[in-house]
Amino acid sequence: MSASSPDSRPPSIGRRTLLGAAAAATPAVLGVAAPAAAAPSSAAAGPSPAAARKKPRALPGGGDLGPNVIVFDPSTPGIQARLDQVFRQQESAQFGTGRYALLFKPGTYHGLNAQLGFYTSIAGLGLSPDDTTINGAVTVDAGWFNGNATQNFWRSAENLALVPVNGTNRWAVAQAAPFRRMHVRGGLNLSPTGYGWASGGYIADSRIDGQVGPYSQQQWYTRDSAIGSWLNGVWNMVFSGVEGAPAQSFPNPPYTTLSTTPVSREKPFLYLQGNGYRVFLPEKRTNARGVTWGNGTPRGTSLPLSQFYVARPGVSAATLNQALAEGLHLLLTPGIYHLDRPIQVNRAGTVVLGLGYATLIPDGGVTAVQVADVDGVRLAGFLVDAGPVNSPTLLEIGPRGASRDHSANPTTVQDVFVRIGGAGAGKATTSMVINSRHTIVDHTWVWRADHGEGVGWETNRADYGVVVNGDDVLATGLFVEHFNKYDVQWNGQRGRTIFFQNEKAYDAPNQAAIQNGSIKGYAAYKVGDGVTTHEGWGLGSYCYYNVDPSIVQHHGFAAPVRSGVRFHNLLVVSLGGQGQYECVINDTGSPTSGTSTVPSTVVSYP
Repeated sequence: MSASSPDSRPPSIGRRTLLGAAAAATPAVLGVAAPAAAAPSSAAAGPSPAAARKKPRALPGGGDLGPNVIVFDPSTPGIQARLDQVFRQQESAQFGTGRYALLFKPGTYHGLNAQLGFYTSIAGLGLSPDDTTINGAVTVDAGWFNGNATQNFWRSAENLALVPVNGTNRWAVAQAAPFRRMHVRGGLNLSPTGYGWASGGYIADSRIDGQVGPYSQQQWYTRDSAIGSWLNGVWNMVFSGVEGAPAQSFPNPPYTTLSTTPVSREKPFLYLQGNGYRVFLPEKRTNARGVTWGNGTPRGTSLPLSQFYVARPGVSAATLNQALAEGLHLLLTPGIYHLDRPIQVNRAGTVVLGLGYATLIPDGGVTAVQVADVDGVRLAGFLVDAGPVNSPTLLEIGPRGASRDHSANPTTVQDVFVRIGGAGAGKATTSMVINSRHTIVDHTWVWRADHGEGVGWETNRADYGVVVNGDDVLATGLFVEHFNKYDVQWNGQRGRTIFFQNEKAYDAPNQAAIQNGSIKGYAAYKVGDGVTTHEGWGLGSYCYYNVDPSIVQHHGFAAPVRSGVRFHNLLVVSLGGQGQYECVINDTGSPTSGTSTVPSTVVSYP
């Protein structure tokens, strides 16, 4: 593809491959520590042994951020060499064990090119992106995969200002690669060098002064931001609350534009106040538009690191739960955590924040995280990787039957990603269940792996991606792919989704394997028969049945036919004719056509 014809390249097909490598540890950096409670000097002075067993010693808050959090300031020597070292380790380590957070103290940095590989997060430590300026670039490209960016997963940039050397920063990513609270003083190119395949992506609370050029990107969602201009669209470009967004024009160009986002609350983030780390908690906004940080200090509250249990890989689930029970929040430093029981989040307002793609692996078929039906929990910045023993669920927001009103202070799930298979055999009947009302799911990728280790129709069996039972749930940036049955099943009332990206499972062995009663295939997005009110904007589903290309999927979307159940700007695509859709939603919409990878669209339904 040439830059002058960004729409001409066909889409990504046959796009996955396995690459894995481990990474080495790096020097530690200290945060704010609070002393642990002193142990009694003798049995006479303290509780009996039995009492001590019943009440463990209080856990400390704050402390060392661990070996894979690397903190720079403008006077740090050898910054570029250290960045290059991490990139070499992580560039192709798609299913490796390395996890890194690269943190930059406020100030100005010159001549840097921070190339980001897998499981690498880069962030500034100011309250505003403009507190930390890099004259240079934060780059994602696809040289490791021959110019194909469709596997540039699991990396992030946050809370920095960039002044690109050549005027434009390159950010060629796929799923699970958020670009948050960024200020690009220039343009942003979302395609790889050579304009190869690309399948992203997500921007929030960011300002791009110049033009955003998606070029070959198949789809993209931008929320509550400001841009100079937007160049083009391939299949599905969605904007909500974005100053400078192109006008609504779906399907040609394929722009879905909402002037505001109905409800949003930005992701918590780590920052420095003096020499002490704090976590900022942005406040909820309604009918939001533009960035939160444009007029000085953002609105919200903050917590000192001393109120967090700073977890390191190897810590037990029992200890994490003890910290939560003692009133601490959790900061998960980069690494892999094995869980023999669920992390139980029972207290209103609890924050569980991961750095550097901290990864939770539930062992023995347990659930990784369970949240009570309480106000204002914030889950952000971590990956849940299914274990080899089937888990009925991996992430539960609220218990079954949760019904409390959380409209004033909802739970948010942000940059929380789920993977079944790929890094090894994994199974889960349902990946994410949302039972609590008013929950906001803001950017997730829930992925049954189509490549890597432990991949096969039954090997990494996972029937359902996201199941929503709670009422009044909002999803902004919902990526769910490759599940054996429904990718999304929405049973709650008054649900809303702004942007949905889906691929049906590649590896269905035959038509019978996906048969849903009398219906050919399970919809990518199914609204329950009892739902009376639901709305979605900018939703796409793609099929690539490469094991049996003769498979026919009746529709991408299924919903009860009621005036209160409404959809705007839907599309289905057959990738290179590997399988076909008969309709878009229910029995409405034209079938996909042969090997021509052209979307079939429905602008409004019913």
